[in-house]
Amino acid sequence: MSVLSLILSDVIGNPVDIIASGPTVYSSPSAQGCLQIMTKYNLMSTLPRSVKTVLSSSVSDPSGPKDYSHVYNVVIGSNSLALEEAKRQAEDLGYWTLILSAGVCGEVSRVAKLYSQLIQFVCLSTAGLGEGPLRDQVRGDLLKLAAELEIPGFNLVDSLKALQGLESERSVCLLAGGETTVQLQGNGKGGRNQELALQVALELHRAKATGAGYFLGKCEVLFLSGGTDGQDGPTEAAGAFSSQELVDKAAKEGIDVETFLSNNDSYTFFSKFQNGHHLLLTGLTGTNVMDIQAILIRARDR
Repeated sequence: MSVLSLILSDVIGNPVDIIASGPTVYSSPSAQGCLQIMTKYNLMSTLPRSVKTVLSSSVSDPSGPKDYSHVYNVVIGSNSLALEEAKRQAEDLGYWTLILSAGVCGEVSRVAKLYSQLIQFVCLSTAGLGEGPLRDQVRGDLLKLAAELEIPGFNLVDSLKALQGLESERSVCLLAGGETTVQLQGNGKGGRNQELALQVALELHRAKATGAGYFLGKCEVLFLSGGTDGQDGPTEAAGAFSSQELVDKAAKEGIDVETFLSNNDSYTFFSKFQNGHHLLLTGLTGTNVMDIQAILIRARDR
């Protein structure tokens, strides 16, 4: 008998033994390890006798079956596949497109800073500042932060080389995916994608007061982050999109971005701001291959 498992991956790196707990994959962790965890959390007394029997018998025969030639595990949907399709679509629209990584992870505020610095680097490059102290400073900050985040599959050096040679008239699309995390400090309503979009807007707003601000102002920038399952946190939105002008525009409506971020209240912010125009509303998609981020950049004088 053959076993064919068609797998949709919502885990960074697509480890088939972890996706949906890998029901058709031999798991390397030992039964002894399972028993130790159960004992640690005082759960042994709650286990059904049948489970205890299986675990105990596995301990006496830890090797398990060795022939898995009849089992075929095929990943038919993943973040990488979604990004490749997004790349084709962007190129069809005329964008110069680069996939950064399908393994973006880390705390939202730090990932937002990384994206902000990448955007600044692109704006400097398209303005013809491929060399110089300002470009070197942004590049150095990027390399340091990327090293700290340790994002799988993210070759920043090669990405910066490709971005540095861009012509000013090219519209740029940067794509990435994965799953970030949010450090909860308030009791607001939101999700990691909406919080990331809002945090990127704040970082770009702050960057306008630095040496790179002038060059940021010469570019149109749009940042989008969305969950492929169509739901970001306990909200009806899949995510949101933002721009470097968002903070100033929100202030004119009497809405303070930092106040909402400090309360992890990104959904409420985007619902209020411009009547929810910046929310990404797709409805539930019935699938999940983690999150996708897209950054669109083009010169304003086009």
